[in-house]
Amino acid sequence: MSRLQVVSGKGGTGKTTVAAALALALATEGKRTLLVEVEGRQGIAQLFETEALPYEERKIAVAPGGGEVYALAIDAERALLDYLQMFYKLGGAGRALKKLGAIDFATTIAPGVRDVLLTGKACEAVRRREKQGGYTYDYVVMDAPPTGRITRFLNVNDEVAGLARIGPIHNQAQAVMRVLKSPETAVHLVTLLEEMPVQETADGIAELQEAELPVGQVIVNMVRPHLLDEAAVGAADGDHRDDIAKALAATGVPGATELVSPLLEQAAEHAQRVELEREQRGVLEKLKVPTYELPYLGEGADIAGLYRLAKELRKLGVGA
Repeated sequence: MSRLQVVSGKGGTGKTTVAAALALALATEGKRTLLVEVEGRQGIAQLFETEALPYEERKIAVAPGGGEVYALAIDAERALLDYLQMFYKLGGAGRALKKLGAIDFATTIAPGVRDVLLTGKACEAVRRREKQGGYTYDYVVMDAPPTGRITRFLNVNDEVAGLARIGPIHNQAQAVMRVLKSPETAVHLVTLLEEMPVQETADGIAELQEAELPVGQVIVNMVRPHLLDEAAVGAADGDHRDDIAKALAATGVPGATELVSPLLEQAAEHAQRVELEREQRGVLEKLKVPTYELPYLGEGADIAGLYRLAKELRKLGVGA
């Protein structure tokens, strides 16, 4: 099983929710998981209903079986200060550079360097060991940028090639890529059964494969149940007004005649959605990537919802 699980997806597909649920799912039976955020949105803190995450690893949840989920919001500026201290022993000089605006300048003008810092922090957590020799974290789950930017974000070696061909930055990028392109890593893509997210997922998989980055699984999120069976869906397109009115009247429903039109409209909408979803499942099937579906949470993605999704992910074997 890959120890670094990267979760991406088109905006609005619920990738942060899936990443959080996956961290809970992996932290079972005493396992320890680190959930990493790299976009500065504090989405993880909101999901777990806790205060904003600082630039430090903090326990935010306990999983079934006694496992623990830690979380970290990686800040590019703080990561660069860590980097300067680690490789150049700048210490206070690094903080002085921050006051002068040099740190912000470096992470803004050279986005490749910024991505090396963000991915490097996550990869360091993957490799980190305790004094006893075991890994600090059994798994690291990264809530990564959206699908349209994920390949460029992860392919840091190419991004910094023109900036640093030798030296610590180059070496750091090489070390990061050794983790990202190894069996230790899996990149999962979250989608909905809608045309645009599915197409973006297909494009993202093609880009990841071209860059030789390890594609994991496709997770279809927020799948709504089918309220009508196949026969009822087929009947929704026909003219069955009289039959429906008689059936409603026979059950004693008042105003049966007036209910027929709105019922038929809703049935037709449902039938259309079922057909569109069937088409998108067909597109996903052609990608030849393991695909799993998570249910729509009508009550919203609160703490209880996260644990429910985590249970579904464990049952489906996502991340395995």
